Amino acid sequence: MLRRSIFTSLMTIAVGAVGAGGAAAQEGVKVGLILPMTGQQASTGKQVAAGARLYVQQHGATVAGKKIELVIKDDATVPENSKRIAQELIVNDKVGFTAGFGITPSALSVAPLSTQARVPQLIMAAGTSIITERSPYIARTSFTMAQSSVIIADWAARNGINKVVTIVSDYGPGHDSEVSFKQRFGQAGGQVVGELRVPLMSPDFAPFLQRARDAGPDAIFVFVPAGQGGILVKQFIERGLDKAGIKLIGPGDVTDDDLLNGMGDAVLGTVTAHMYSALHPSEKNKAFVEAFKAANGFRPNFMAVGGYDGMHLVYEALKATNGATGGDALIAAMKGMKWESPRGPISIDPDTRDIIQNIYVRKVEKVAGELYNVEFDTFEAVKDPVKLATMQN
Repeated sequence: MLRRSIFTSLMTIAVGAVGAGGAAAQEGVKVGLILPMTGQQASTGKQVAAGARLYVQQHGATVAGKKIELVIKDDATVPENSKRIAQELIVNDKVGFTAGFGITPSALSVAPLSTQARVPQLIMAAGTSIITERSPYIARTSFTMAQSSVIIADWAARNGINKVVTIVSDYGPGHDSEVSFKQRFGQAGGQVVGELRVPLMSPDFAPFLQRARDAGPDAIFVFVPAGQGGILVKQFIERGLDKAGIKLIGPGDVTDDDLLNGMGDAVLGTVTAHMYSALHPSEKNKAFVEAFKAANGFRPNFMAVGGYDGMHLVYEALKATNGATGGDALIAAMKGMKWESPRGPISIDPDTRDIIQNIYVRKVEKVAGELYNVEFDTFEAVKDPVKLATMQN
């Protein structure tokens, strides 16, 4: 116990020393990417890391006189690993930023360290609304689940969907999406006739899909993290829910661009709401997709854009501080930043440090022999509805 106490005290002193200026003493700036590079969420890590690398490749490895170095660490989707890795990155590697965070529990586990060390923490993937509230040093370039869930609820209510069963992964983003969808769908006159939560790790969706079918809904609202959509769609089809006339709707994770072509034609017509499609019709996105494919050999998804835009935030914050790496100055510089992303116009809310962005309603269609999420409606400059409601109250 004595050894543990001494170790904890030394860690506290060391982390505090970094916050007091250790990172500022570095000639370069290290960005520690903490990502699931193995396991069932490996798709997320692969995409975020590829997006971050592409940004550095396109914009050079030096900004405001500082050489940028990406340090990529695999947390295997285990929050305890995320915290341990963050401690090592802050104390030993003296990173100027931690970034990535494939799932909410990983992001939350690092938040106290970010506050203590005054090191900015950039959320490039995780989507629970509460994350940015856990430390004043957190900013987000990904999305929140509520942003998409309320939009798809509005669309469903306007398009003849009256009864819905929700199936979500049993952790923060799943809960956020379920609550946001249910509230908005109910306000629009719809009825949620069943709410099912699936274990996050090693899920088997088949029994939950059968229970949903037995409830006789018009549609099933689904949230699963990126990487699990292919499994769910496969079991949806095997259970014959598509032939029973039950629609599949939800946030865009379920028709993830990275996995969409492997889902087969049965997923054609699936409607989702999300902040990015690889087919987003802007010249900036066309150039991004072309460069990303050339560099990696696969299609970018919404996680790739989170990593790409996260590095944009790093570069622009360093420019604004003239290369100063103090966490308070960097976070202050990030607040209110606006730019044109491959996904469209985005900004960082100066009050919440969360992302403000367009949300698109999309339908899976075949384009030039491949499956894509084709956008057909746009909701502009969507703030996180959870935080917006709190501020209005």
